[in-house]
Amino acid sequence: MVKRNRIVAFFLIIAVLAAVIGTTVMGTANKIKLGLDLQGGFEVLYKVKPIKEGEKVNKTVLVSTAKALEKRVNVLGVSEPNIQIEGKDRIRVQLAGVKDQAKARDILSTEANLTIRDVNDKVLMTGADLKEGASKQTFDEMNKPSVSITFKDAKKVESVTSKVLQMGPPNNMMVIWLDFKEGVDSFKKESAKEKPTYLSAASVNQVFTDDSLSIVGSTFTVESAKELADLLNAGALPVHLDELYSTSIGAKFGTDALHETILAGIVGVIIIFLFMLYFYRLPGLLACIMLTAYVYLTLLVFDWMNAVLTLPGIAALILGVGIAVDNNIITYERLKDELKLGKSVASAYRAGNQRSFATIFDANITTLLAAAVLFIFGTSSVKGFATSLIVSILVSFITAVFGTRLLLSLLVQSRYLNNKKTWFGIKQSEILGLNHNLTHPPTKYDKVDFVSIGRKFVYFSIITTIVGVIVLSIFQLNLGIDFASGTRVTFESKTAVTKQIVNEELEKLGLEAESTTISENGGKAGSIAFKGVLSKDQINKLKKEFTTEFGIEPNVSTVDPVVGRELAANALKALVIASIGIILYVSLRFQFSYALASVVALIHDAFFIVVVFSIFRLEVDITFIAAVLTIVGYSINDSIVTFDRVRENMKLKKKIRTREELNEIVNDSIRQTLGRSVKTVLTVVLAVIALLIFGSSAILNFSIALLVGLVVGTYSSIFIASQIWLYIKGRQLDKHQVIETEEAK
Repeated sequence: MVKRNRIVAFFLIIAVLAAVIGTTVMGTANKIKLGLDLQGGFEVLYKVKPIKEGEKVNKTVLVSTAKALEKRVNVLGVSEPNIQIEGKDRIRVQLAGVKDQAKARDILSTEANLTIRDVNDKVLMTGADLKEGASKQTFDEMNKPSVSITFKDAKKVESVTSKVLQMGPPNNMMVIWLDFKEGVDSFKKESAKEKPTYLSAASVNQVFTDDSLSIVGSTFTVESAKELADLLNAGALPVHLDELYSTSIGAKFGTDALHETILAGIVGVIIIFLFMLYFYRLPGLLACIMLTAYVYLTLLVFDWMNAVLTLPGIAALILGVGIAVDNNIITYERLKDELKLGKSVASAYRAGNQRSFATIFDANITTLLAAAVLFIFGTSSVKGFATSLIVSILVSFITAVFGTRLLLSLLVQSRYLNNKKTWFGIKQSEILGLNHNLTHPPTKYDKVDFVSIGRKFVYFSIITTIVGVIVLSIFQLNLGIDFASGTRVTFESKTAVTKQIVNEELEKLGLEAESTTISENGGKAGSIAFKGVLSKDQINKLKKEFTTEFGIEPNVSTVDPVVGRELAANALKALVIASIGIILYVSLRFQFSYALASVVALIHDAFFIVVVFSIFRLEVDITFIAAVLTIVGYSINDSIVTFDRVRENMKLKKKIRTREELNEIVNDSIRQTLGRSVKTVLTVVLAVIALLIFGSSAILNFSIALLVGLVVGTYSSIFIASQIWLYIKGRQLDKHQVIETEEAK
């Protein structure tokens, strides 16, 4: 008899989900902070150095510098800046949405050390003599913009003006400087110029007894005078700041990247929905419902965390859809197997859940390990990708394992599905009778000898690896500026351009590019690479020139050689630590033989991606490392799906005495999981292909690395990892003549 209360509860949960998501999703999405790669902005990594020799940069100095920078950011009017202290002597500043990036760069790096000097450049007073927060924009007697500054000690003002007055004409002048450079700046040199670098030089014709003075600059506007007043109120920086890394992204680039990647996400999700409905019917529909809940909950968690969503972060969210589907597929394939064996819907549901949970748990943990390593060693956008991936894994696990199972359990317990086994994506002809005495249902691959085929693929992989080493030694990697250091400019144009046109623009600026590339997209986009790190002034001039000539503000990124070497070292360290972590985990959950086989397979996958990038001269940047580490997690994921079944089939035998028995176990395991392995990776591949076709060009190479890695990872988990495990177990069998399984123990 059908239990209607379970069906009512099912539809009630669906209705509540629809109501909550439908009424709050747009508000939640709009509240999420976007990174500078999605709305344009400016990011810079500073190395903090002491002003005076012998002084040290400690935590207190870093904190006070960060606070001073925050005050300066307030001058720019940027909402929610991200200023972080990194390591012992570095500060990273991210200003998403800042419109005038040249101005932002100037204000951040200007030390704002105000000095008042005589005509011989001798210091009379400094910014330390100013009263805190008392500077303001005013107007002089001629109604021209000026800056009023107030001193702490009126008697010192009196003493200084008296001393200058005694110097007599034409030397009775007080020269006001901002960031005077010893050995470079001088009044005599600058006073001969039409536009001197000092702020003002005024004659002193009387002794001042007041505590305030006015700075009247010949080029002052109301805006620039107010900016100077705000800068003086923010205070001078207690240190020197050297740029180690910077990137500036135009607003149009950010907006385009956001729209393109969202479109890719929508297309990818729709394709996955259709895939699930086609293969799994009713359970597929429930998976689609919970996938919608997954996207909503992920956005909600990001809002609660006050996290910044970056372009790679959106890519991770889309990949999370594939992960969530993986979790469902593992359960549904188990459920279908149980139904094919002739079990009732309720019995199949229980068995399917029990036998799939451990596989799902292990697969998610290994991917989570790789994401955690990325978060620890990553910087900027990579850390954003790792954050999004971690959130996606956790939320997908909750929605797929608990949410989908809750909905399906209500329908199963209602008994409405008792005679509707075909609603689970299987044919009536596939269902066996109860007297078959089989542990697993027959598969379409039962006559395929995967062990024999696998041996040939191992030889193929060995040859490919040798060729890959040769190719890599000849072509090497096309390292982007993240690792090679230098400057990269990415630009778009409203009209088609050629290399000659771009190089002519660079000649006007006195710049010479190492390489200039024009895209095939109608010649309206391209990139320029410079060997050295362009200065702040060169970058500002380049951005202004390109914006004027091509109509769109370009993106400019610079990386100091020190940072490039550090990024390369951290990338290698991350790969090693992720591999060690996975070996330890899989050894604890399975056996060392499984762990070793899995890690050899993932190293094979990572190397294959590197070789493909070398052959096709694809640029290797920091997001490439994120892609490789993600594949490390996915490769283990695939291997675990197969090895979980190997372990299960091993338990069915108490003792193994021959290699033929080992071969039989591996063959059976691959046959029973091949469909599941292909489907699990196919859903993620669909998401990546959507990113590849519709996503932003900024993550094109990232998407290519993921796609190559996913395909190779599936191949290695089926053929390479299993062969390595067979070799290890075969040696063990030769040594001991018998292998006792866990069941026997």
